[in-house]
Amino acid sequence: MSEPRRFDAVLFDLDGVLVDSEPWWNDVRIAFAGAHGRRWTDDDHHAVMGANSRGWAITMRDRLELDGMNLDTIQDAVVAGVVERYRTEPPPVIPGATEAVRRIAAQVPVAIASSAHPDVIAAAIDALGLRDVLGAIVSSDDVPHGKPSPDVYLAAASQLGVEPARCLVVEDSVNGVKAGKAAGMFVVLVPNESVPPRPGTADLADLVIERLADLDPGRVAA
Repeated sequence: MSEPRRFDAVLFDLDGVLVDSEPWWNDVRIAFAGAHGRRWTDDDHHAVMGANSRGWAITMRDRLELDGMNLDTIQDAVVAGVVERYRTEPPPVIPGATEAVRRIAAQVPVAIASSAHPDVIAAAIDALGLRDVLGAIVSSDDVPHGKPSPDVYLAAASQLGVEPARCLVVEDSVNGVKAGKAAGMFVVLVPNESVPPRPGTADLADLVIERLADLDPGRVAA
């Protein structure tokens, strides 16, 4: 039997891992597209997953053929729409997520490494009530490149003072899994039921589990 690996930190993606917010993002983008006489599809939604704010704003402008529109206009409208959902609706916290993060934080340092805009991350963390246990909070907007590049995970590890190879990443999307692997980290995939990962994503991850509540970073087989 393989000996359990020991990790010095656990880095969590946010959307789709701790909060089931991808449908909110998609709803807001559908409404934005509709307001400009355009249609936002499932393929479009998958195309922006993992990108930082500037990246998904470019993708939205290109796919919606809004060539003359300023990127800030697109970004600000979508971010404001998602933050408003957090402000006015019950947060879509994934069952057991808050408890799992607190349980793991009692064992090793934990961080958020998310592609979301900092304003959305702040709203989600407040909804989760986890700010007091997080050793680092990094947005892909804070680094040169979004997922699938490793930048956001490397930045989170650096802020925690932990070597990348000693980090465990929790992800739900193909771009997130690719980012964690590119960072040289051990990646656990927890598929999201609302927005399942693209086919083949599980083959890229080091481990696949059904629920975040099942994750024990001290008992992961090498």
